[in-house]
Amino acid sequence: MSDSLRLDPSAFDPAHVPADQLAVNAAIIKRLQSFDNWSAAPAIIRQMRREGRGAFPAPVPSPRATTMTIDGKHGPIGLRILGPENPKAVYLHIHGGGWTLGTADGQDQWYERFADRLGITTVSVDYRLGPEDPYPMGPDDCETAALWLVAEAQKRFGTDRLLIGGESAGAHLSVVTLLRLRDRHGIMPFCGANLHAGCYDLGLTPSARNWGTEKLVLNTRDISMFVRHFLVRGGDVCDPDISPLWADLKGMPPALFTVGSSDLLVDDTLFMAPRWVAAGNAASLEVYPGGCHVFIAFPGQNSDRCLDRIEGFMQGAIAA
Repeated sequence: MSDSLRLDPSAFDPAHVPADQLAVNAAIIKRLQSFDNWSAAPAIIRQMRREGRGAFPAPVPSPRATTMTIDGKHGPIGLRILGPENPKAVYLHIHGGGWTLGTADGQDQWYERFADRLGITTVSVDYRLGPEDPYPMGPDDCETAALWLVAEAQKRFGTDRLLIGGESAGAHLSVVTLLRLRDRHGIMPFCGANLHAGCYDLGLTPSARNWGTEKLVLNTRDISMFVRHFLVRGGDVCDPDISPLWADLKGMPPALFTVGSSDLLVDDTLFMAPRWVAAGNAASLEVYPGGCHVFIAFPGQNSDRCLDRIEGFMQGAIAA
């Protein structure tokens, strides 16, 4: 798997950006010209996003999903479950949203796809969000959900084949969760990690720091504000529990790293994937020409290719 870390520079050539991706990017920039994530309280911005008044389309919750709660260190934690009763594997999904926005029911279209095409059941974590419930509450919730799944998977789902992953802040929290399971509990129960467009250094990598004001989903100010909300009670951005790019990554499961070349967080993925391999882990890295931040949320050639690749990775991880 590590052979695929050979980076093809053509992914960064504007001539290779699909026409539909160019159209998506232009539409996002136009739509967000007058949209300010920070003009209202986070609770109001969350509601606006649920109504589709932001970068991403409005979520369409699936009637096939069920919900439950488990006990956590900071109170009940919601879990959203979607998939067959006797799946081939269970995917612990951690949603994105800058540790401030997002919900467990905002990605049901992916969960339905994984259920129908792969026979996978997804458990999505409704973890606590900043600034109301800042670090370490969100990571604590994800750690608790992972431990619950490890203990309950065989009994509830009939399988111990487990995957983990997420997008943006969800990819970050997935890696933090893996590190906590290894370091605090001495276990590594996941057979694969699907990590899309993650933010792994909250001190900001060069691409995030130098992006500027153009709002292609996010800009530098947005990332800085999300970090501020996550760390409203303080925290060292060089702490591996906050910035997993700084961690000792030995003993991690095989991972698929995917990102768009026009994502302000592209350097986070370009830095993390080689460190994953250098620590002795298997990893694949794929960069999609012109892809914006979390481009898989938008229809198009890049999205289709990337979701197909994610499915192939999941199938391989389950079978390995």
